[in-house]
Amino acid sequence: MTVGINRRQFGRGALAASTALATAGRALPAAAAPVKIRVGWVVVPASSAPLVLEKKDILKHFGQSYVAEAIHFEGTPPVITAMAAGELEIGPLAFSSFALAIQNAHLDDLRVVCDEVQDGVAGHGTNEFMVLKDGPVKSVADLKGKVLATNAMGSAVDIAMRAMLRRNGLEANKDYTIIEAPFPAMRAMLAEKKADLISAVPPFSLDPNLRTIANTLFTQKDAFGITQLTMWTARTGFIDKNRAALVDFLEDVVDAVRWYTDPKNHEEAVAIVARLNKTPPARMEWAFGRRDQYRDPNGMPNLTALQSNLQLQKEVGLLRQDIDVKKYADLSMVAEAAKRLG
Repeated sequence: MTVGINRRQFGRGALAASTALATAGRALPAAAAPVKIRVGWVVVPASSAPLVLEKKDILKHFGQSYVAEAIHFEGTPPVITAMAAGELEIGPLAFSSFALAIQNAHLDDLRVVCDEVQDGVAGHGTNEFMVLKDGPVKSVADLKGKVLATNAMGSAVDIAMRAMLRRNGLEANKDYTIIEAPFPAMRAMLAEKKADLISAVPPFSLDPNLRTIANTLFTQKDAFGITQLTMWTARTGFIDKNRAALVDFLEDVVDAVRWYTDPKNHEEAVAIVARLNKTPPARMEWAFGRRDQYRDPNGMPNLTALQSNLQLQKEVGLLRQDIDVKKYADLSMVAEAAKRLG
């Protein structure tokens, strides 16, 4: 007895079988590996990268579309070198080093992509310039002929200091002397009268031992108003190739910043900062509160402030050219990231 065969069904089955045989010997395409993102940082809690990576439990995209690594720098100027050499994907730059990256390092493809910290915003902290309580300096005018300590020539605080003195008719290297010292050494410089005025930033400005001997003569806000103190930057080649992963990363970053600045998480947030700084939590209670500097909850930098900061940098002679900050900003990714979070 002959069994009839449906040729159409046989044809489909044969095709499926032959396809299976053809693909059996070769591997299916592997899922794309997560994009590696190296992010610079200088000091906690002003720097975001170490804080974000301490909260992997709330990072939705870590290990999926991206992996991130935090790399420490002593200041923002070395970040320029790392960015130029392709050794860093996200570079935290102060407004001052941002300008020099464009002017001196010719990184014309550099783009501001996210806020990190702003100084002088109402209801938040600002850097301080301090003198001895029992010393001779009672006004900016009294600094004529004196020694002023800065962390680095051309840094953000250095420019603010120079701008304030210029406003009072005093010019660097003519009416006063500037010396460099690391922030942790500033209190000793003042106490030992090696400097008549020091630059003080958190957490060092909040050291109770410093505040026992020193008064604030003026603040960065007095000199500058609002300062876009530091922001995250990336180069267009990396942005264009990895935009989707960057949006995922920035979504996690914005979410983490919101977590740290939420008062209900304050105790745990302070504990994390204290652990990273290897100091008792009581010394870091100010973090993420009114005495700390401002972090935008949507990751948006203040480009208007940044433009003004660069203009002052030029006025004090530490920048030669005008820079249109809008040309060097791409905020579309952080905007999309914040929109996802609502």
